[in-house]
Amino acid sequence: MSRSGSRLRQRGAALLTAMLIVVLVSSLASAMVWQQWRAVQVESAERARTQSAWILCGALDWARLILREDAKSGGATTLSDPWATPLAEARLSSFLAADKTSTDDGPEAFLSGQITDAQARYNLRNLVRDDGMVVPEELAAARRLVEAVGAAPDIADRMAAGLRDAVSPPGSKDRSAAPPLLPRTVAQLSWLGVDRETLRRIAPFVVILPVRTPINLNTASREVIAASVDGMDLSAAGRLVQSRQRTPFKAISEAQALIPPSLALDASRVDVRSNFFEVRGRIRLGDRVLEELSLVERRGTNVVALQRQRVNLRDAPQ
Repeated sequence: MSRSGSRLRQRGAALLTAMLIVVLVSSLASAMVWQQWRAVQVESAERARTQSAWILCGALDWARLILREDAKSGGATTLSDPWATPLAEARLSSFLAADKTSTDDGPEAFLSGQITDAQARYNLRNLVRDDGMVVPEELAAARRLVEAVGAAPDIADRMAAGLRDAVSPPGSKDRSAAPPLLPRTVAQLSWLGVDRETLRRIAPFVVILPVRTPINLNTASREVIAASVDGMDLSAAGRLVQSRQRTPFKAISEAQALIPPSLALDASRVDVRSNFFEVRGRIRLGDRVLEELSLVERRGTNVVALQRQRVNLRDAPQ
């Protein structure tokens, strides 16, 4: 009985050892499979990110080409120009190959884009000169604009003070002891103490450009036009907008002829041409959406990208 019992115990121990080995091997195999799956997912995500970035570079090149060709005409910048027509969402393969069967192996990619005139909005950089001094006429214009869009007029004073502190050289009079960084985008106006609701109200009407610029009478809204011309109300600005829809202004004098002589158009504050544009590219690749916003400057027939900002990365809606 003892010899038989010993054999049974040995068999039980061997069976238990075999089971432990099977469990260990299974665990290791599962871990290896998970790590391999994870590595594939990371590689796929990185490949999609890189592909999206290159495609968005193509969207920016598309915008540069259009703006460069438009500059050759040498005329006014209007909403009837080719750059003002957005690129509707289209399957990327339609740009890359006529043979659709050559692109069916990968995920579907769709590209869209839009160019907008940055000088259609009031440039907050106009509020201060390079030496940091606030320009009274521009501060009055900013007050009129923020009031017209339903924001508190003192927001204009707050932005002017913040921009003055950011631009003024060290040791300047009235400069804050802890000056803020100079905002480069409207969203960064929160650095100057502008609340989120106010940002939402003023965002469609203001912009921050590297230098002081006039607004474009051919593309600006009536609120921006009224704010930029001393003494002009919204109704007079609305008449200019209606007139340009029929016939865009080729010169400031054409707009001046449509308003009372008492409302003088200052060529340093209004114009009919633009040099700064925003380019928005959007790529939908599989279940992901990536958007990029670029600020470009047209210098003659050369178009230079000044800023590029990735503005959205999310799951595409089902």
